[in-house]
Amino acid sequence: MKCRFRASNIAIRSRQILKIMVVPCMLQTGCANDATVRVATAADQQALIKAAAASAPNIQAGDKIKVTVFDEDRLSGEYQVDPAGFVSLPLAGTVKAAGLSKLQLEKALAVKFSGEYLRDPKVTVDIASFRPFYILGEVSKPGEYDYKSGLNVVSALAVAGGTTYRASESTVDIQHVGETNFKEYPISSNIPVLPGDLIRVPMRYF
Repeated sequence: MKCRFRASNIAIRSRQILKIMVVPCMLQTGCANDATVRVATAADQQALIKAAAASAPNIQAGDKIKVTVFDEDRLSGEYQVDPAGFVSLPLAGTVKAAGLSKLQLEKALAVKFSGEYLRDPKVTVDIASFRPFYILGEVSKPGEYDYKSGLNVVSALAVAGGTTYRASESTVDIQHVGETNFKEYPISSNIPVLPGDLIRVPMRYF
């Protein structure tokens, strides 16, 4: 009887220990790597660096653009690109902006403004502010942050208050706009962060 009693106690304790270990793990966003995460290749990293170095990135949903129409103060101003990628302006109406370069949008707006009201309008477009980036997982202050040119993985972690003691010390997972899965990148100042990026800091294995 004592043997059975001890075996029963050991089984109960084992289940309790398992709950203690597993439940907190499930509550932590970065406890385990997502099965869909793959390690970014050298080609992935080079493509990311090239995209960040582009002097005139394409306009995307969430960006705020500054439109200047020469001699038309009523039409000039800052406008938000909506989640569907469109921007609404006086006279021009609703115009598709996401995916266009500044030059392409300038030409599209000039066509829209042309007509009886404006003759040969001169339009310039600049990006007033980029869409934010997001960081979650093992950081002190997860959330949404304003994007600034030149941002990289190390500076993004600093913006979020740094990592927790549980965080991976070597890698982060990043999902770029238009991607459906995360890719694993090294924590390095050589890895740029792009507008709209979703960064996840996983938990390290002790």
